[in-house]
Amino acid sequence: MSRRCELTGKKANNACSVSHSNRHTNRLQHVNLQNKRVWWEGGKRWVRLKLSTKAIKTLQHKGLEAMAKEAGINLNQY
Repeated sequence: MSRRCELTGKKANNACSVSHSNRHTNRLQHVNLQNKRVWWEGGKRWVRLKLSTKAIKTLQHKGLEAMAKEAGINLNQY
């Protein structure tokens, strides 16, 4: 399983660590992913998803079915 948000598709970003002497070394900025159980009203059951914290906040505003439709996800598979 990759480190990717299942609803928004967010993933790690390439970046540099910069030392005090201004040396640059490559590193990854990972997404803040959480394993979250979300109630799916349409299916009358819980759905377990790997979501970024930004997606969790958006989920409270838009709703699960709307975000899954935008992402092209079939919730019956989860």
